[in-house]
Amino acid sequence: MTPFRLMSPLLAAALLLAMAACSRSPSTESAPTEAEGAEAPTESEAGIAPVKLDAAAMKAAGIVVQALQPASMSEQLRAPGEVLDNAYGTALITPSVEALVVRRHAKLGDEVRAGAPLVTLSSVEVANAQAELRIAEQEWRRVSALGREAVSGRRINEAQVALDRARATAQAYGLPGTAAGRSNGQFTLTAPHAGRITEDAVVVGEKIEPGKTLFRLVDESVVWVDAKLPSGIVPRITPGTEATVVFNGERLKGTVQHPAHRTSDTTRNAVVRIEVPNRDDRLHSGDYVDVFFEASDVAKDGNAAVTMVSVPTDAVVQLEGDTVVFRRNATGALEPTPVRTGEAIGDRTVIREGLKPGDAVVVEGAFAVKAQMLKSQLGEE
Repeated sequence: MTPFRLMSPLLAAALLLAMAACSRSPSTESAPTEAEGAEAPTESEAGIAPVKLDAAAMKAAGIVVQALQPASMSEQLRAPGEVLDNAYGTALITPSVEALVVRRHAKLGDEVRAGAPLVTLSSVEVANAQAELRIAEQEWRRVSALGREAVSGRRINEAQVALDRARATAQAYGLPGTAAGRSNGQFTLTAPHAGRITEDAVVVGEKIEPGKTLFRLVDESVVWVDAKLPSGIVPRITPGTEATVVFNGERLKGTVQHPAHRTSDTTRNAVVRIEVPNRDDRLHSGDYVDVFFEASDVAKDGNAAVTMVSVPTDAVVQLEGDTVVFRRNATGALEPTPVRTGEAIGDRTVIREGLKPGDAVVVEGAFAVKAQMLKSQLGEE
């Protein structure tokens, strides 16, 4: 076999590749120009391409778009609140001396009047105080009956001082200050005011230490409600104005007492306290309520309140590490727009930067838009 015959297949293959390259049309290699109708993809400020949905798809996904309207933040403000006992109408029933529980006169949940007996205790120290008070009273009556003609002024003064000291000791132990009854060491703690017993730690026969709380007595005719608001809103709530507390669908009127002068380090919220007349015993400590305030149109420094835009809180989502709201752009597509949020008032959030009045934004179905964008992004990748 000659060398020419061995190289013929190789030369034929090379010739065929060259002919194929020459026959390829240049128009198939170039992308369509803008004049030919190609739409170059764009990305939003958040780095994700917008999505365009027709009306039927938006309706099916529950997506609603509305134009933002400016509003002065003088409308009714809504805030979560918690019912607290009125501390000014709360008393802790505690002994001031070591004692033994002899008998109870009230139990948890009872409504008692002022001066009602609550618990009877027994104490050796109280027995000594009762005896000293009895002796001091007897001595005072004796020297007083003799008069200054028979008893020196010094002796009368000593008897008076001894009686005062014995009475003070007895009253410190919860005794009435008079030597009534026997000196057996028993004494009864009574209710300092009318109210309901909300805590009961009395066990008959138990030996208790001074200062242990046996009963918690609360006047529930008036309760407190602590409402939590962003610190920037609190200065617009005026003490003495009316607030509405809503619990189980019922609206109760209250009065703003004062705002707290401290902002929470974790939530950045401050507390506004409302005093609420508790008619028919509807509210109890620990209940969660909604509170509505009529905020002032004028800031605390006298300047007019600033007009702001706000969106439903559900319209604000996190996307690629940014806080965004979906806005309809000039082409009709929905694009994620980074925003800087302000206070959350009720179910709406103030937008400080990123949007302006007239912008059409998604107010319902923001998470459906986010899901569609992420789906499209995954498809491209």
